Amino acid sequence: MPRRPARHHHHVYVVELADQVWNEPSFRKCNPDYQLGKPFVYVGMTGLDPDLRFDKHKAGIQANRFVREYGLRLVPALYEVYNPMPYEAAREMEVELAIGLREAGFGVWQA
Repeated sequence: MPRRPARHHHHVYVVELADQVWNEPSFRKCNPDYQLGKPFVYVGMTGLDPDLRFDKHKAGIQANRFVREYGLRLVPALYEVYNPMPYEAAREMEVELAIGLREAGFGVWQA
């Protein structure tokens, strides 16, 4: 029986973080070129629907501390165009998206 092609189901996603994240020394250190007034965001990748992944972060399940403590909402306008994609593409896009947002002056955390 021929193998069905794998369905792409990985996603990159961006979570807006509350301004208080700027009080975290490790966050500030990773964002030396942050431009005042730009958003603070977390960039991640997942095999789940981004909404479900955000809910898991907030519930403390495989959560990034910054998203659990400071996560406000997903920002689909920054990532929807890329999804879904294969695993390797999502891994690469997570890094590229974080770099692009940081270059645009955003405060970015990407694990």
